[in-house]
Amino acid sequence: MCSIAGIISSRPYDPQVLKDMHQSMQHRGPDGEGFYHWDDGQVWVQLAHNRLAILDPTPSSDQPFHYLNRYVLVYNGEIYNYKELKETLRSKGYAFSTSGDTEVVAAAFDAYGSNCLQQFDGMFSFGIWDQHAKRFFAGRDRFGEKPFYYHYDEQQGTLFFASEIKGLRAAGMGKEPNHQALYNYLTLGYTKQVAFPDNTFFSDIFQLPPAHHLVYDGELRIERYWDLDKETIEPMTEAEALIRFEELLHHAVDTRLRSDVKTGTSLSGGLDSSSIAALCSSSGNATYSHHAFSAVFPGFEKDESVYIKQVANQFHLQVHAVTPTATTFASHLQKLIHHQEEPFGSASVFAQYAVFEAAKNNGVKVLLDGQGADEALAGYIKYTHWYLQEMIGIHGWKWADAEAEKLKQHGFLMEWNWKNRIAAAIPSVTTAVLERKTTQLQRSNSFIHKGYADANTDRFSLFKPIVEKLNDIQYFDLMVMGLQELLRYADRNSMAHGVEVRLPFLSQDLVQFVLSAPPTLRIKDGYTKWILRKTMDHKLPDAITWRQGKTGFEPPQELWMKDPVVMELIREGRKKLVALKILDASVIDKPLAASAAHAADNFDFRCMIAGHWIN
Repeated sequence: MCSIAGIISSRPYDPQVLKDMHQSMQHRGPDGEGFYHWDDGQVWVQLAHNRLAILDPTPSSDQPFHYLNRYVLVYNGEIYNYKELKETLRSKGYAFSTSGDTEVVAAAFDAYGSNCLQQFDGMFSFGIWDQHAKRFFAGRDRFGEKPFYYHYDEQQGTLFFASEIKGLRAAGMGKEPNHQALYNYLTLGYTKQVAFPDNTFFSDIFQLPPAHHLVYDGELRIERYWDLDKETIEPMTEAEALIRFEELLHHAVDTRLRSDVKTGTSLSGGLDSSSIAALCSSSGNATYSHHAFSAVFPGFEKDESVYIKQVANQFHLQVHAVTPTATTFASHLQKLIHHQEEPFGSASVFAQYAVFEAAKNNGVKVLLDGQGADEALAGYIKYTHWYLQEMIGIHGWKWADAEAEKLKQHGFLMEWNWKNRIAAAIPSVTTAVLERKTTQLQRSNSFIHKGYADANTDRFSLFKPIVEKLNDIQYFDLMVMGLQELLRYADRNSMAHGVEVRLPFLSQDLVQFVLSAPPTLRIKDGYTKWILRKTMDHKLPDAITWRQGKTGFEPPQELWMKDPVVMELIREGRKKLVALKILDASVIDKPLAASAAHAADNFDFRCMIAGHWIN
């Protein structure tokens, strides 16, 4: 994993600007650096790269990477199918002088142009300068695992880009917050503006959306190159589906274990991370170290230590457990905000940060993680009522009621009543009602300064999808809002420590297969993620495979927020926001309200983060 940065301009730019951008992101690539400068008197190009060497750590794969005396590539990520793609390209006459994936990206671009993105199975963001055509091309992976930020000055004819927002802030951008995004965050906890996928929390910094590419040749053009198909359901038997799913999952794990450095796993104790640890252990891959990294909280009701120990014992894992505390959270808060760059929703982010720090301290550069399984396999409890509503039209109310009872018994359904009948019958009306309720909830927050609320309320930014079937809400979480928030947390937390995180459940072939299979393979017999549970049956302890209810990855945030040091941070955050006329002065006297990490009303936590984030 690495950082990339660049300036493509119609006028000369001080090289120090690029060096400042590059320097701000050195944590992403501690193993090397490189620069490239080119101009023809009309176009000036500067590129920079910080390298985290995972594949082919020799200097031959250093970047910026020059190819065919025509292309110059800066690349952040991993192409997991690079070996297979290299053979395909060889059959087309291409020769290779390196053993990693960087040269494969460059060759694929020469062979396929923008369609090279369709060939890649991986997580990536890259930029490639074509000296002959005088054209810059950039692409980002399908789900947005790797970041790509940019600022375009149309009047000056200049495009700036970087792997992180701080790279662009080092060039002078990002001085003004995106107040509409900040208002939605404070009142609702949103970390993304749904209707504006390229927006960030800074008014003049934008992101290339996932599954999009960018072309700049004096004119900026951005286009989508891939999308999930949520409409097509392929006929298949349960036995066929299980065989195919297991094949795809094994393949995703095996290709993500490709590395020239030691690999390990994150292990939370839940089904997803335990499944990845089990498959890594049985893979036979020589790079897998059998080292696992966990966050544990003894005495906390949601501590997962007992499940972590079961998996560790079964697969002979050496577990490195960290126990973050209110004190360490408080002492690291400013550093955490610096790395995350934008506001975040809960203290779970710090627990993850500590896990990646442990990996770095133990010499493991690559971790496989179970993130993405809940979105891809319908693991969240919120999915079950959407599923039941879809099934009403197929099997009728009697069947849906019986399935609802099973889900309730297993802890995967909160409520099921007449409101669900209405939602199933008129989903568009339900969507309108949800949007209206969200707006009312936002405006009901009396601690937001009235002028700030009036200036930043925008119902369009509170868009809710029309959900007629399970695939609709899963698509929304996978491709629009939800998953990308978690991927941002993981990327910044891992790269803060020079560690790479890989996510087998986000193999595009696996995700597309699951959404193309009947929804009864995701939620069945009163269980979510049924196809994964069935696949891992007898491969993991039953206490994990068939565990009831959903426990998210979280620390004892409510307890931390009662700690005097954290309470003072909350007060400081409130005062800062009052001074900026974002919060009303009445909030100063409001009693502090401690809340759990995934609580709906996390207002005081958000005030703390926003107050310490804003300039």
